[in-house]
Amino acid sequence: MKNLILIVSMFLSFSLTSAQEKAKSIFDIARSGTVAEVKELMKQDPDVINKTNESGFSPLILACYRGNLEVADFLMGKVKNINYNSSMGTALMAVIYKGDLKLTQKLLDHKSDINTADAIGTTPLIFATKLGNVEMVKLLIKNKADKNLRDKQGNTAFEYAVISKNPELINQLKN
Repeated sequence: MKNLILIVSMFLSFSLTSAQEKAKSIFDIARSGTVAEVKELMKQDPDVINKTNESGFSPLILACYRGNLEVADFLMGKVKNINYNSSMGTALMAVIYKGDLKLTQKLLDHKSDINTADAIGTTPLIFATKLGNVEMVKLLIKNKADKNLRDKQGNTAFEYAVISKNPELINQLKN
């Protein structure tokens, strides 16, 4: 009987460990999960959506970067700070990197700061210009991005447009 109890105990402990290993973190869910999974985690810890991972990224930044639109859309209305700035920038910067115009506009509609710079002073407008994304530059200008802001190298978006020799970008950024 003792052996049977020991075997059952070992089986249950392995099953529990296995279930814990399979549990997704908020960061996994942000990358590729569902809103239902986010809501489930929020039942256990309502503030889980405001945490950052070991790299300093928030769930909103990860959802935006990975293009998890449903989760990003849910999070942008719920997080404490839509403008949380990791060393690599904000959720807005992540969306600009992905080139998603619709999600960019949604973030701006939710009061994402269009001029928040990353650790090296790159603003969303400078970033979109460096990426050569003319449509994104147009969208940011339409939403009143400050064309005069400079990064830590002292350059504006216009100066990066000139360096790129892209006439469309240059025309969009002329004062």
